[in-house]
Amino acid sequence: MKTKRKVYSYITRGKQLLVMEHPFSPEAGIQVPGGTIEPNEDPAHAAIREAEEETGLKSFQLVSLLGEQVRDMRDYDKHEWHHRYFFHLIYDGGTPPRWRHTETTPSEGEQAHIILEFYWVDLSKKLPKLIAELDFFLKDCL
Repeated sequence: MKTKRKVYSYITRGKQLLVMEHPFSPEAGIQVPGGTIEPNEDPAHAAIREAEEETGLKSFQLVSLLGEQVRDMRDYDKHEWHHRYFFHLIYDGGTPPRWRHTETTPSEGEQAHIILEFYWVDLSKKLPKLIAELDFFLKDCL
């Protein structure tokens, strides 16, 4: 099986975590911003690039690389491994409680535009379950 390099970011604002859903594809579950690392791209750069592309926000502060995980994606009908890098980013700006943003640069031949819906969850309360083990390193940024 081929391996794809991926990056995911836990974006916090105080005691809140930014999560997202695909409003027209509920089967995609609750996720955090992330995506494919471009050839020869540094994973930290990819984390910020993907966060900006997916959320429409700017001025993220990179805190740290939390860890790496290699995951078999066959349980999601993908015959591939994902080598995943998880980062903690901080966003100090204001946002509405919920907002939608259209990503215009999706990777891997996906549709031309993807509408994503974002909202903040309180880290001191029970967190929603993230799909595909995207919460693997979440405890490390609490």
